[in-house]
Amino acid sequence: MERAITRKREGAPLTRMQEEMNDLFGRFLGESNLVWPERTYWPAINIADQEDAVVVTAEVPGCKPDDIEISVHGNTMSISGEKKEKTEEKKKGYYHMESRFGSFRREMILPTEVNADKIQAKCQEGVLTITLPKAEKAKAKKIEIQS
Repeated sequence: MERAITRKREGAPLTRMQEEMNDLFGRFLGESNLVWPERTYWPAINIADQEDAVVVTAEVPGCKPDDIEISVHGNTMSISGEKKEKTEEKKKGYYHMESRFGSFRREMILPTEVNADKIQAKCQEGVLTITLPKAEKAKAKKIEIQS
């Protein structure tokens, strides 16, 4: 049985206002990528409480596994890292180079106790997947009813 723990937030009123102001300034200055409005909740994270494990996925496009750090202390997990992105385009009589970078840190309370020694993480195509096996005492146990 899989149960979603977090829901995608449409954004609080102040967050939406900040994004609208960022868009307005970006259009005024003629720079569509002036800011990263998603940085308020970046990276986007989903937490699924499965039967034997908690599975956390985080969107980390442009990040390499060496740029990300994961730590678990008690029932709190932290994901932090740094995004470094550089694009370069050369054409006859034209040269364009753009760099973006920034750090992030997200902390979340896990829905149950996990076995920290068996945590696995992988990062593929911009998606970080962390599998946190539940501690034995946190797993549901089926109780047989005697007749």
